[in-house]
Amino acid sequence: MNEQLERLNRLPLRDDLRGQTPYGAPQLEVPVLLNVNENTHGLPQEVADAIAGSVRQAVAGLNRYPDREFTELRERLASYLGHGLSVENIWAGNGSNEVLQHILQAFGGPGRTAMSFPPTYSMYPLLANGTGTEYIAGHRAADFTLSVSSAADQVREAKPNIVLLCTPNNPTGTALGLDVVEAVYEAGSASNAVVIVDEAYAEFSHAGTPSALSLLPGRERLIVSRTMSKAFALAGARLGYMAAAPEVTDALRLVRLPYHLSAVTQATANAALAHAPALLANVEDIKAQRDRIVSELTELGLQPAESDANFVLFGGLENPRKTWQGLLDAGVLIRDVGIPGHLRVTAGTEAETTAFLTRLRELLSA
Repeated sequence: MNEQLERLNRLPLRDDLRGQTPYGAPQLEVPVLLNVNENTHGLPQEVADAIAGSVRQAVAGLNRYPDREFTELRERLASYLGHGLSVENIWAGNGSNEVLQHILQAFGGPGRTAMSFPPTYSMYPLLANGTGTEYIAGHRAADFTLSVSSAADQVREAKPNIVLLCTPNNPTGTALGLDVVEAVYEAGSASNAVVIVDEAYAEFSHAGTPSALSLLPGRERLIVSRTMSKAFALAGARLGYMAAAPEVTDALRLVRLPYHLSAVTQATANAALAHAPALLANVEDIKAQRDRIVSELTELGLQPAESDANFVLFGGLENPRKTWQGLLDAGVLIRDVGIPGHLRVTAGTEAETTAFLTRLRELLSA
């Protein structure tokens, strides 16, 4: 036990937080960063200029609190999502993690449970633990898929208060059919479960992949979560959002901190949404690089999972840690997500993808 941990344990920390480690991936300065599913394309200059102008205007009023209801932002988000949504259906936070935290604060807590299906987003159990919600780990098939019958049976048996469905799923990239979402929602009726469909990577899905947004009408316990960190290339701005029945947004007002979205954050997001087509112009290129990774890894004899996201999980590695280190030694950082025999790589620019594939090919042939 190191000295820092000893000092931490001397504090009157909550018992359920003792021994826990914070969420985080290695932050290293290397030429090619492909480990945290960022959009590695820079902001178009026209968008950067628009954001700078919008923030400059907001700065003049920083002596005043921001719009607590972030009305303009909610209007723009509703317009972007479509599906007949209005400002009353929209909520936002400092990244989708804060939105999820609001949901767990409102519908979870001591004596309640939240369920998801690992391997999935590693923040889910941390968010549950941080809100005093018991976490239930379901399971997926060996190929990381989740069938209608399996998902529904697991929910009926566990009777959770909250279900988190990540699609496309992180870290596997696999997408869920709407039939799975519908089945989970119905199976959760007995426990009055809130069902969250986390669509952080939705814009990268293959053409024709439907969104759970289409399922919202008539389902007051269904929530669809999104983010501007990925497709919009705004990870540094921290803006996540969700769509749900108006009564859900009313519930989240009970737990949010006052004025939780700063004027600068709102100005940045509003300017970005006003230039959505320019920001989303790189999405097709990223999808092409993702599909290129899947194709070339298959040719190398590895086992990439089918991906609808901006990353690829691949298996078939005898020594993932050695491969990870070999890539890092060449200036390419990818992610070890803790799945035996697997690593995950973000689809970057064409040059970044080439650097990754070239070095990986060298390592496998050595």
